[in-house]
Amino acid sequence: MNENLFASFIAPTILGLPATVLIILFPPLLIPTSKYLINNRLITTQQWLIKLTSKQMMAMHNTKGRTWSLMLVSLIIFIATTNLLGLLPHSFTPTTQLSMNLAMAIPLWAGAVIVGFRSKIKNALAHFLPQGTPTPLIPMLVIIETISLLIQPMALAVRLTANITAGHLLMHLIGSATLAMSTINLPSTLIIFTILILLTILEIAVALIQAYVFTLLVSLYLHDNT
Repeated sequence: MNENLFASFIAPTILGLPATVLIILFPPLLIPTSKYLINNRLITTQQWLIKLTSKQMMAMHNTKGRTWSLMLVSLIIFIATTNLLGLLPHSFTPTTQLSMNLAMAIPLWAGAVIVGFRSKIKNALAHFLPQGTPTPLIPMLVIIETISLLIQPMALAVRLTANITAGHLLMHLIGSATLAMSTINLPSTLIIFTILILLTILEIAVALIQAYVFTLLVSLYLHDNT
């Protein structure tokens, strides 16, 4: 009960050294692989989900955009596994750190924008000035469109950070309330514990949805620039 509410968001250390890198490298080790010709049900289901997700995200892309398919699929798997592992007790979720999410969002966004300026520079510049804009409004619209373009990676990172952090805080508060009520009122404890279970199920869905939304938005930025 006396634990700091934000203690779970502090980056852990091992012998004084940050362990964030080890935690980030851990999720890929949990993805099963097979060396056999015939896969088991788990790997078959995994491959089916990857193909379904990849097909849905790549359907709107041209040939150049589809070269990013491996990166986007790897991104959604990484974010999803990291979010899910963060729901385990006494674990650390790297995606609650804005710095890490910015480190993912900025290079991907910058890569998509650079591809757009290299392949379709006229269309890329046309986004800064919609057709039919009155002459007095041209400077203002160019500034607004430039700001909206530059704010895209920040919006990606903040959205993921806020959703994951809010869910963890809410679970922490309800879990603390369940523990406190367990010695006071048993019926109330059961009700709060049921709410906690439902919230946990919701957070599992949120972890997967946020991974999909982050990757889908990156895919849309790529689509606008290819």
